[in-house]
Amino acid sequence: MTLVSQNVSSTWSGVFQSSAKTPAAADVVIIGGGIIGVSAAYFLAKDGIKVCLCEKGYISGEQSGRNWGFVRIQGRDEREIPMVLESQRIWRYFASQTDIDTGYREGGCLFTGNDEKELKSFQAWLELAKKYDIPTELLDQKELRNEVGLAANKWVGGILTRTDGRAEPQKATLAIARAAENLGATLLTGCSVRGIETSGGSLSRVVTEKGPIDTSTVLCAAGAWSSYFCRSLGINVPQLKVRGTVARTNPVKTKLNGTIFDRQISIRKRNDGGYTVAHGSTLDHAITPSTLKYSTKYLRALINEYSVLKLSIGSDFIDELTAPKQWDLDKRSPFEMNRVLNPTPNKKTISQIQKKLGEVYPELKDANIVESWAGMVETTPDVVPVISHIDKIPGFYLSTGFSGHGFGIGPGAGSVISKLIQNKPTIDVGEFRLGRFFDGSPIRIGAGI
Repeated sequence: MTLVSQNVSSTWSGVFQSSAKTPAAADVVIIGGGIIGVSAAYFLAKDGIKVCLCEKGYISGEQSGRNWGFVRIQGRDEREIPMVLESQRIWRYFASQTDIDTGYREGGCLFTGNDEKELKSFQAWLELAKKYDIPTELLDQKELRNEVGLAANKWVGGILTRTDGRAEPQKATLAIARAAENLGATLLTGCSVRGIETSGGSLSRVVTEKGPIDTSTVLCAAGAWSSYFCRSLGINVPQLKVRGTVARTNPVKTKLNGTIFDRQISIRKRNDGGYTVAHGSTLDHAITPSTLKYSTKYLRALINEYSVLKLSIGSDFIDELTAPKQWDLDKRSPFEMNRVLNPTPNKKTISQIQKKLGEVYPELKDANIVESWAGMVETTPDVVPVISHIDKIPGFYLSTGFSGHGFGIGPGAGSVISKLIQNKPTIDVGEFRLGRFFDGSPIRIGAGI
């Protein structure tokens, strides 16, 4: 497996068919080649489990290769913190243990305070950080100036977690995938999973476009496709998609390091010397039948993200409405007809980023946007992932809905999922069960997308 160039879009272009042969059987089959899937494959293979991962398009071809590259614990929902702590530990040692670079660097994460009200809102996280011994500090404007220079003049202060990091999305997932292969995992690209078969009520086979694979255990880590795949099995998964637009600049010499989250423009220093940049408060959601179906479950999230979400309605509504709900497993499936979700970047958002970049960060006033892209973020009603065994189909596991947090959490989630599948849980995943959306549990939101 060849790592890609600095051109981010190279992750989802070119030849997607792999030369690997489809195994007749595997202990575990993973659906989806994003960071969750390949991380689970890596840790399963590390434990001697025979694992086969099937990806219909490219490894890291969708959101895992298109995100901002933040590896942060700051601002996370408390339910995610144990998994993020594990993930950060893995990010730190991965390259030294595998001799494969993910682009990970530890440079801190800063959340900016544009006014006193916003600065005061950080107090809850400071208390949570103290509870988990996470080194986090509240900075006034003078202290902030020592960290970010002239940009500090825009803010009254900020909150900084120095142990947070960053990595390069277009290479990190591919790096973990290569490490999984080195341990014996089989990774099939250009290979959609059409469905599963059961015997005696339990999982017995996965049917792919490249032939069947006998197995007793399947992990669905298909990102934005998970809900659709599960629906074909009669499993109801509340999940909606939002589009995030991102760009990168040419290399610029500045003192701005690490990652900065600001409601106008968020930035992340890249290893090529440029910056990944995004609008800190704009996400696009195209209304679909799923929006209406799950509207009551998403009401609280909609209220929380009301100022951030830009709603629209158009062809996506018709596309979902007319999409087949089931299909014959011996014929082409919908997954073979749409290999990669490759949404068009929001031109208005890109224009706003370019206009505001030098205004918010004076040191970047001469930076130019050299590439832009967009990705589909799958999200749950409480903006916390689903990591769950599905009792309806013994042997079937689901991991989805990471709500924009999946890249940073990915390696830790893969480790947790691997042990869950082996019935050797390392953390309590009860908070992430799918059933929380149907058993009357209150929908609690502790973080944003």
